[in-house]
Amino acid sequence: MKILVTNDDGVDAVGIRALAAALQSVNGTKVIMVAPDREQSTTSHSLTLHRPLRIIKNAPDVYAVDGTPTDCVYMAVSVVFKEKPDIIFSGINRGGNLGDDIHYSGTVSAAVEGGIMGIPSVAMSQLVCDEFDCTTAARFAKKILRFLKKNTLPKGVILNVNIPAGAKKLDYAVTATGKCNYGEPIVEKIDPRGRPYYWVGGNEYKFYDIKGSDCNAIVAGKISVTPLQVNTTSWSYIKDLHKIKI
Repeated sequence: MKILVTNDDGVDAVGIRALAAALQSVNGTKVIMVAPDREQSTTSHSLTLHRPLRIIKNAPDVYAVDGTPTDCVYMAVSVVFKEKPDIIFSGINRGGNLGDDIHYSGTVSAAVEGGIMGIPSVAMSQLVCDEFDCTTAARFAKKILRFLKKNTLPKGVILNVNIPAGAKKLDYAVTATGKCNYGEPIVEKIDPRGRPYYWVGGNEYKFYDIKGSDCNAIVAGKISVTPLQVNTTSWSYIKDLHKIKI
């Protein structure tokens, strides 16, 4: 079984190394890493179309791409593997990807690209407190891999997995996507010449209390496993929309 491992933290990140080692330790697997040559957090599902991309072989089965996580999946399938891998794992991201994070996350978007290609894909992220110890996340990745060897994901469905900071147990909950509160979205400052400049992203990060959500699972100290789908059609609204004249 050939497994593509990628991320958005960069090819040298602690999380991707731990993930690749864990998956490689499972019998009958061959892991190939194709990841950005530098951090590409919050790049969402962007593709690089305005310049050429380069692939550098850093070590056996380890490749760096000077592009986004989505670029990495695209290049891995088209150039490195020259065929579809059996499974894609993206992560282990340094920081959670809960609730609305999934729309910004390069980690999740790499898995979504796999889903678009019809490849079973998993995004893995871990929240961080004082230090980033992803030992438990790596153990859970092996659990997910064994699950996928026995159970096929429906086409267009990916798994978004989040691990609490400092987790030691593999207790998990199957969840829905929750809702985050990012606080003040724009921080305004004044430069030495009196001109305003802005930082995107506030200093608050809170979860809404939604029963059965990924956020609530993390608050309860459990790993969250959320199935996401590539097709974002609002099927429940289609019939209503037919009745409305636009």
